[in-house]
Amino acid sequence: MPAKERILLILKTRKGKAGLLLLILLAWYWLALPSTLFHDPQSTVLEDSHGILLGARIADDGQWRFPYNANVPEKFSKALIQYEDRHFFHHPGFNPGSIFRAFRQNLKQKKRVSGGSTISMQVIRLSRKGKSRNLYQKLVEFFLATRMEITYSKKEILALYASHAPFGSNVVGLDAASWRYFGRSPDRLSWAESATLAILPNAPSLIYPGRNQEKLRLKRNRLLDRLLAAGEIDRQTCELGKEEPLPGKPHILPDEAPQLLNRAAAYQGQKGKRICSTLDATLQDRIKTIVEKHHKRLLGNEIHNAAVLVLDIETGKTLAYIGNTEPEPGKDFGNDVDVVMAARSTGSILKPFLYAGMLNDGLILPNTLVPDIPTQFGAYAPQNFSESYDGAVPAKRALARSLNVPAVKLLQQYRIERFHDLLQKIGLTTITRPADNYGLTLILGGAEARLWDLAGAYASMARSLNRYNTEGRYSRNDYHPAWFLADDSLRYRKAAEVSGTSFFDAASTWITFEAMVEVNRPDEDASWRDYISSSKIAWKTGTSFGFRDGWAIGLSPRFVVAVWTGNSSGEGRPGLIGVQTAAPILFEVFGQLPQTPWFKKPEQEMQRITVCKESGCKAGEYCDKEQMWVQKAGLHSLPCPYHRLLHLDKDEKYRVTSDCEAVANMKHVPWFILPPAQEWYYKRKNAGYKSLPPLKPGCGAGNMLHSMEFIYPKEQSKIYVPIELDGKPGQTIFEVAHRKPGTIIYWHLDDNYLGSTTGIHQMALAPSEGKHVITLVDEFGESLVQAFEIIGKGK
Repeated sequence: MPAKERILLILKTRKGKAGLLLLILLAWYWLALPSTLFHDPQSTVLEDSHGILLGARIADDGQWRFPYNANVPEKFSKALIQYEDRHFFHHPGFNPGSIFRAFRQNLKQKKRVSGGSTISMQVIRLSRKGKSRNLYQKLVEFFLATRMEITYSKKEILALYASHAPFGSNVVGLDAASWRYFGRSPDRLSWAESATLAILPNAPSLIYPGRNQEKLRLKRNRLLDRLLAAGEIDRQTCELGKEEPLPGKPHILPDEAPQLLNRAAAYQGQKGKRICSTLDATLQDRIKTIVEKHHKRLLGNEIHNAAVLVLDIETGKTLAYIGNTEPEPGKDFGNDVDVVMAARSTGSILKPFLYAGMLNDGLILPNTLVPDIPTQFGAYAPQNFSESYDGAVPAKRALARSLNVPAVKLLQQYRIERFHDLLQKIGLTTITRPADNYGLTLILGGAEARLWDLAGAYASMARSLNRYNTEGRYSRNDYHPAWFLADDSLRYRKAAEVSGTSFFDAASTWITFEAMVEVNRPDEDASWRDYISSSKIAWKTGTSFGFRDGWAIGLSPRFVVAVWTGNSSGEGRPGLIGVQTAAPILFEVFGQLPQTPWFKKPEQEMQRITVCKESGCKAGEYCDKEQMWVQKAGLHSLPCPYHRLLHLDKDEKYRVTSDCEAVANMKHVPWFILPPAQEWYYKRKNAGYKSLPPLKPGCGAGNMLHSMEFIYPKEQSKIYVPIELDGKPGQTIFEVAHRKPGTIIYWHLDDNYLGSTTGIHQMALAPSEGKHVITLVDEFGESLVQAFEIIGKGK
């Protein structure tokens, strides 16, 4: 007989039908328990790296319901079991003795005074919201509780109860109740506090802190006596516990990192979860205090917002995240804005990246002279913050002093497209427009960046240097964003190794950091020195156009600290300068961090060479020389272009040629010669600079060096002349530099004589619209001719 027919025959028998029914009941019993018991919306909870609560957001249903916590503190566990279910660890989900006792009590009182439910049955009841409390539902709870005991351990059932039990008002779960009623985590509660919370779920609508205090006290004290009788606590603990006050008004939950909490909640579906961050709660609290102290100082100048980041360089994890200042009572100054993630004008904060890039590509040596004179690129005329000029300045000092004109000159040499590409590669995500859209302003605040990206980029540079110093190699993996979620560490640890070159070689990075150690603003208040700690720190400040943003970023081999100050609204304020508003915060934060030895010099990537002491370039034949450690890429840089061998008369007063002086009477002297415009400013700041001697009268021009150079305008300039307030066309100031300022210069415009100047060679002119030629002739007969065009006169 086929198997199918045999089965049908069996099912027709009484035993077969009973067996089938049993199978159906077993299947129902097994499948009756949902795979997930609770579907309630949960609060978003942010914790530090040690599990300390930093902040929380209420659940969507208006309840303070923290996410499930598998860890139930021992004190609460024992208090709950003594109060609710003393045989919890010994029954299969129901307790016949408790059920019989409840039945007897209810019969005696002629009303329901006890339910006889175990903790397991209560978990089922809590999960089945809205069900009537009748005999049928009690039976359902009975069966589901026994089914739950098969799937879940006793510890897990206890954790489910602790996470979902009501604790009065809109507080659900032990974690939320502990913070709301006692202001600390459950594992730090006393026996009396744990007993108080163990009582509350039994009647949350009747007994909760702030009401029925005496009734709550009696129940708590009886539970303490029960714990004493069970041997869980000693008599002293019991008696002292009875003296502890009951909780009163609910506590406000910690809100140590509100902007990060909001950011984390919106990050990859983290809303309604327990988010473990990389922050250090102790450090976060200290830095928050520092920011608020300086916030009060800045309010005097109507500066309302600030942000601070502290990163661990080795890992890239965020140790402190101050997204904004605390709100001012009754006022809205955008304090809820996460300024850490806001794109703001960079000011000078990108200059170290350019300096490092030029070193890495061998375009300069650390102290290569860079022009620092009034400069115009079409309609763009950058100026130094001090509105003064040095003529020429070592690149390292230009970075340390944050000089703008040398930075633009360097960017012009490096090329905008190359720098634009470099910034994107090192992690500045807001550099999104085409390179030519930024132009040369890219280095002086023409671009916007986030504090988050900037801190990550500086940390990546330091991380790459540290790797080279410890392992002797590079890895592109060292360049990655900062991270704030503990789980993100896996992403960077598991990333495929990309060995090879770095965006900056170790020597260029080390030299850049050395230059940043010397950062100062001698043209401003030097009070920043009061904040410098005893530890060596590389740092850079920045101030955006219109005094809207004040930046300060500093680093040591272990930490990066990044600070922004300003107004979320973008309003500028006089005195909103990075060195005055952000740097004091920076150094006070560093004072909270462990001191570390400075970066090791990467000598394998460097070479000691002979350089020109005055120009900083590779030494030429006629230079005054000195030895210096430079990056190996710099070995291909050009030799000094400023030293020439001059032929002078025997008194060294005049330059001569063989046309007017016998070779035997000549003196051949090495001479440091800057172009006239650079020289004019340079010798004001450098008293030892010796101007080029004049050519001896009667000598032919020979290989004559020019004595004059236009400061403004440059060759083929197009000049727009605006209308003044009185309605008349404005004038243009023409200016020229002469190696000997006392020399008389005669001015001609389109062959028409205009006049002469001596000393300061400036002349205000108002040429007509169109193309013109200006000709200058000095008293020695040297001439200088320059073409220009007036394009907007009177329009």
